[in-house]
Amino acid sequence: MTTVRTRAAVLRAADAPFRIEEVELDAPGPGQIVVRIAGVGMCHSDFLPRTPMAKPPIITGHEGAGVVVELGAGVTELAVGDHVVLSFDSCGACRNCLDAQPAYCESFWPRNMSGFRPGRATNVRDAQGDPVKGNWFGQSSFAEFSVVAARNAIKVDPALPLELLGPLSCGVLTGAGSVFTSLGVEAGASIAVFGTGTVGLSAIMAARVAGAAVIVAVDLNQERLRLAEKLGATHTFLASTENLAEAVKALVPGGLDYSLDTTGVPEVVSTAIDVLRLRGVCGCVGVQLKPLVVRPDQLAFGRTIKGILEGDSVPKLLIPRLIELWRQGRFPFDELVQTFPLDRIDEAERAMKSGAVVKPVLIPGEDTP
Repeated sequence: MTTVRTRAAVLRAADAPFRIEEVELDAPGPGQIVVRIAGVGMCHSDFLPRTPMAKPPIITGHEGAGVVVELGAGVTELAVGDHVVLSFDSCGACRNCLDAQPAYCESFWPRNMSGFRPGRATNVRDAQGDPVKGNWFGQSSFAEFSVVAARNAIKVDPALPLELLGPLSCGVLTGAGSVFTSLGVEAGASIAVFGTGTVGLSAIMAARVAGAAVIVAVDLNQERLRLAEKLGATHTFLASTENLAEAVKALVPGGLDYSLDTTGVPEVVSTAIDVLRLRGVCGCVGVQLKPLVVRPDQLAFGRTIKGILEGDSVPKLLIPRLIELWRQGRFPFDELVQTFPLDRIDEAERAMKSGAVVKPVLIPGEDTP
């Protein structure tokens, strides 16, 4: 097996645009595969290297989907030509992985958020032979090709629109898993979702599938709220609504069963707690931006605040289920997607950050005319 040459979007500095460069990947090792990327979703996590974390140069991208083109030694569960969705990395052997909680893998942080492979190794070099971090969430899929662990690839039906499936592996997975798995929303229940990006809108679609009777969407963007209503929200509120917590809580006698914060803003989390009934549960996706201050009365009546990563999901179980729901017309996640050629990655980033696009998907095989 030889090295793999590929074009990739390389972030050279925290405040710089991405640069499309030709880089070289190591050949797949034991248990690894080479995937030709058909499409890769863009997520806010892909811009964490613009903060002090995972300093550039780095290739990000962690919602990839593509076709297997080469197998490393020992790979038997996949074949060349298989269509796959690529998920986050986990060791598969620690206590949490064995307990079907791979998002809480004891080595999740270095495997997914550093850009390095275990042991702080890198498998990518640029045209000058200098190292580039290339293991973001185990894939670094803002590229034409990616070398990933076979255990993190979910085989899918080749008849599906492969270029659209990447977001199922993180943003969509997180929102849907938060409802189905983390919170366990049941038929007839009530839930408020704060923030209507990919995660929040996926949670709303999942709540409708689960049979929730009251599904509330809260956001600053009126267009997003209209989309939320189309996808299943029974009530919508602008986040600027006066006495928002009281208005939402008044929808159900005693308050709502569940709430889900997707913003990470402590003041929003506090509101998400306030809308709950006694013994209600508030799920918090990801990492809060600042310390969260909880008033004594917010937890005094049996309410629960629950941190959630990746929807507490097992990707190889949930992703096929979401695909089947999509096939049935019950989970139209594709309505969140707008595609961009890979060389328009900076435009896609601006569109996502401005709220103009919910989920940009980059198509590495396309170039701007």
